[in-house]
Amino acid sequence: MSPFKPDAPRAIEGGMINLVLNGDLRRVAPGSSLAALLAELDLDAGKVAVERNLEIVPRSTFAAVELAEGDQLEIVHFVGGGQDDTKNDDGWEVAGRKFASRLIVGTGKYKDFAQNAAALAASGAEIVTVAVRRVNVTDKGQPMLTDYIDPKKFTYLPNTAGCFTGKDAVRTLRLAREAGGWNLVKLEVLGEARTLYPDMAETLTATAELVRDGFDVMVYCADDPIAAKKLEDLGACAIMPLGSLIGSGLGIQNPVTIRMIIEGAKVPVLVDAGVGTASDAAAAMELGCAGVLMNTAIAEAKDPILMARAMKLAIESGRLAYRAGRMAKRRYADPSSPLAGLI
Repeated sequence: MSPFKPDAPRAIEGGMINLVLNGDLRRVAPGSSLAALLAELDLDAGKVAVERNLEIVPRSTFAAVELAEGDQLEIVHFVGGGQDDTKNDDGWEVAGRKFASRLIVGTGKYKDFAQNAAALAASGAEIVTVAVRRVNVTDKGQPMLTDYIDPKKFTYLPNTAGCFTGKDAVRTLRLAREAGGWNLVKLEVLGEARTLYPDMAETLTATAELVRDGFDVMVYCADDPIAAKKLEDLGACAIMPLGSLIGSGLGIQNPVTIRMIIEGAKVPVLVDAGVGTASDAAAAMELGCAGVLMNTAIAEAKDPILMARAMKLAIESGRLAYRAGRMAKRRYADPSSPLAGLI
């Protein structure tokens, strides 16, 4: 971040005015509009959101907003952090939106956007999580996620990855709504960087504020039935307990508590974080989860495209097993063939 943080308007030097753009000093001509600045940066106004002095600027007013000395601007867009053609009569619903695929995938850690898009196609997922990051205004040719994954064909789920306070998470999602117009969002507020474990006090506070602000909030949380119920009572549209630590690949560590969350919830429950391979995804679905969200398990596989296909099949298989109802576990053997009538 630049140390240039003007506290008050400064004198115009050399016929130019000073701004802070995404943390760096920038000089523009007096009287410049926000629309003119975006054009100068070669940015599509329809693909970004702008915050000016901590207030979101409606896209419809870009041309009318005149930049002033000392303005602090944040310009953000979505970064990487399909529907299966097969008929699916076992879809699920969240916040009034219906989906066939129960797999949600992330958009981070891939080699490039092209690989990300190919893995998404192989997964059959309809929802992708996207992080909100500052636009790189120094590299006008930098590709954007929307160039590879069409938000008209897939449901973008903006998330607050990297936020360690509820205030930052709320601010991020308000910018995301302005950039893309989506109310369905994923909230995560992290406690500290080593474990990326959720800070539940901050998460509860942010959930309440976002719900009041009209968002449909899917919430990453601890595998705690009490906390999960509080989130639902606050208005969360989906509960997303971690299977294990984010990016760990350790699988589901506490299936009993996740099952308790499912049994007590009236909204969808999805395992979020910790899935490492297909059997982990199947195990989550066999517990009765509405779905599974994953990123690292696919993106860091030796063959992400093949792993995405494996995850698709694992989700479907685990769901079928849950619907079928597994056999009871027994302490002793029970022969498959009758013992009576042996020769």
